[in-house]
Amino acid sequence: MTSDMILHNIGKLYTYPGKGPVPGSRMDDPTIIENAGVTIRDGKISMVGGSDEVWKKADLAEFTECIDCKGKAVVAGFVDPHTHAVFGGTREFEISMKLKGASYLEILEAGGGILRTMNDTRSMSVEELSSTLDERLERMLTYGTTSVEIKSGYGLDVETEMKLLKAIKASKSRLTKVSTFLGPHAVPPEYKGRPDAFIDLMISMLPEIVEKDLAEYADIFCEKGVFDGERSRRFLTAAREAGLKLKIHSDEVENLNGTVIGAELGVASADHLLVSEDKDLEAMRISGTVPTVLPGTLMTIFEERVPRVRDMIEMDLPVAIATDINPNCMVENLQFIQTLACYRLKMTPNEILAASTVNPAHAIGLSDRKGRIEEGYDADLLVLKDDSFDHVVYHFGVNHVDRVILNGRVVRSELEW
Repeated sequence: MTSDMILHNIGKLYTYPGKGPVPGSRMDDPTIIENAGVTIRDGKISMVGGSDEVWKKADLAEFTECIDCKGKAVVAGFVDPHTHAVFGGTREFEISMKLKGASYLEILEAGGGILRTMNDTRSMSVEELSSTLDERLERMLTYGTTSVEIKSGYGLDVETEMKLLKAIKASKSRLTKVSTFLGPHAVPPEYKGRPDAFIDLMISMLPEIVEKDLAEYADIFCEKGVFDGERSRRFLTAAREAGLKLKIHSDEVENLNGTVIGAELGVASADHLLVSEDKDLEAMRISGTVPTVLPGTLMTIFEERVPRVRDMIEMDLPVAIATDINPNCMVENLQFIQTLACYRLKMTPNEILAASTVNPAHAIGLSDRKGRIEEGYDADLLVLKDDSFDHVVYHFGVNHVDRVILNGRVVRSELEW
């Protein structure tokens, strides 16, 4: 059948063949096709191979768009599996306070922290929240992110949490979006000292969320001073019974057994994992949970420790990385996170590529159509400015994406450095 688009003269095409996530031992070993070609039809990849072979076999027509990649590298569109990209307001004034040694409680008392964002978010309409979200998503697209998970969680009441989920659904962005209900992100002031009552309130929202198809996943922040392991188990169990898939924030500051509980419940991913122990890594290995690490967050809280990524990889866990964009970590550029993953987490460029494409696609339920350059997959492709993905982490602070192809259409081209 006639191709809508052909990419040829690709210097190096990177992909990870197979199904599902890529385990740690294979993350550093992508399939690289040199002098490659790709054809696209109806938004899907229809052929992948050597450039000469693809030219010979391709069924081209006058309307077929031909893209000469001029020896540049091509990778799958990036997948960001952990974001809080829908919220109101900003908190830039907290940087100076942190540098002067202010504690999180002191920042809260000065009108900052999550309660500042809660108030800003509650004051916005669905339309305002959705418009602000789309601005952030368009910046993500410019840096190569083509699929994204988006959490609620800055409303902390029924009305605003529903507004956030509706804002995600109303988004006009061209990115593929996966919505997550993170109502139990913190205990709001009106429920101070009553976390169980707040969990009850969040559970009461689940039937309407499922009925109106406002989320695919449910998530909870399992942490000291937020929600302990048993409250996390109660909420996630209710969410699973309601028909949602599961995620968990765990092991960020203190280990409350959240990762093990999440793995027992079948969470798709456990995220943060700064203080994970052997039992947590083993639980994820057994359950097939994707460990998702957030190096940008470590930087913004001035954390010197790092998650045990090398141990995860040695245990064959399919590691993913994410921006964690939120008011405390304002970054839409996944390439910057890739650089941090290299220099702080000691991940190789190839491991980082797997952690930015195929593994996060699995973590948000898209592994059957996103994250790989294979026949039948969605044609989400990035033409880079250089001949190797290694340049992305080597030459940091610039945009290495030259062209973004989303569902078989060029949506960004000749992007500036």
